[in-house]
Amino acid sequence: MKYNTERPNMIIPEYGRNIHKMISHAIQINDRAERNYCAWSIIKVMGDLNPHLRDVPDFQHKLWDQLFIMSGFKLDVDSPFQRPEPNQFQVPPKKMVYPERLREFRYYGKIIKDLIRVAIDCTEEDKKEGLIYAIANTMKKSYLKWNKDTVEDDVIFDDLKKLSSDKLHLPIHKDPLIDIENVLNPTRRKNKNQVFYSNNKKRFTNSNGNV
Repeated sequence: MKYNTERPNMIIPEYGRNIHKMISHAIQINDRAERNYCAWSIIKVMGDLNPHLRDVPDFQHKLWDQLFIMSGFKLDVDSPFQRPEPNQFQVPPKKMVYPERLREFRYYGKIIKDLIRVAIDCTEEDKKEGLIYAIANTMKKSYLKWNKDTVEDDVIFDDLKKLSSDKLHLPIHKDPLIDIENVLNPTRRKNKNQVFYSNNKKRFTNSNGNV
């Protein structure tokens, strides 16, 4: 009994050992007509693995390319498509461009940079102020969840000013940002609301008994 470690490596393992054996057999056939017939038979078996795609022209092209690849480009047959060259598959992949990340304020996350760009481009003053408060509240949530500590609103607004290159700032902070307790203890706040509702249930009930 032979172990797979003692057998030749499969170039495209998805097709299995038998397909690779059939291709190796086709390479050794001397008669060209018989070799062509064998290649078409192998293509049919490969197509049977994906019957819903076997009659699609693009898929047929892919099968023939894979046939030549699995043969190590040693199979000499008449293909209905242009025969691929080995150097086509030796081109190194393109370098991936990784998304820009925050360095100094990583705990705020990448989405903050996108929100800041939207706010900077906003031309309506009232809407822009609302966006600044929304961004600052989001930053405060992220800060507290990451650092698990208290933070003053002025710190958040200063960080926002730095992240926006001094393009987003409010001369006067009219409204406070989100309460720290709501961020750190949302369950506790929910329970407090339930107790308040339970203690004042009669006040919320009308004469018909509906809440």
